[in-house]
Amino acid sequence: MFCSNCGAQIDSKAVICIKCGVPTNNVSQETSMLGATPEGRYDWLTVLLLCFFLGGLGVHSFYTKKTGIGVAQLLTLGGCGIWALIDFIMILTGGFRDGNGNPLYKK
Repeated sequence: MFCSNCGAQIDSKAVICIKCGVPTNNVSQETSMLGATPEGRYDWLTVLLLCFFLGGLGVHSFYTKKTGIGVAQLLTLGGCGIWALIDFIMILTGGFRDGNGNPLYKK
């Protein structure tokens, strides 16, 4: 079996591609309804809501393992709200990355 995203050969029982992290057709409806994301990826909606409600405190940055930026946002109250607004727009447009450089997982 081959990954539909990167073309790597994967096990026929694999739920996600171990090379790129994209879910395979083996993901059941039950698993996806539980809010499961590929390992190491953060849910887009969770990050968006954290940024909207607690963006001035940098909670969304701490959640996505961007600790240094999270501390800076906490100390400056999200850059007086501007930094949090920019992050909110980046999350909405798909440009926000986690601490490992991976895009957020959007169902």
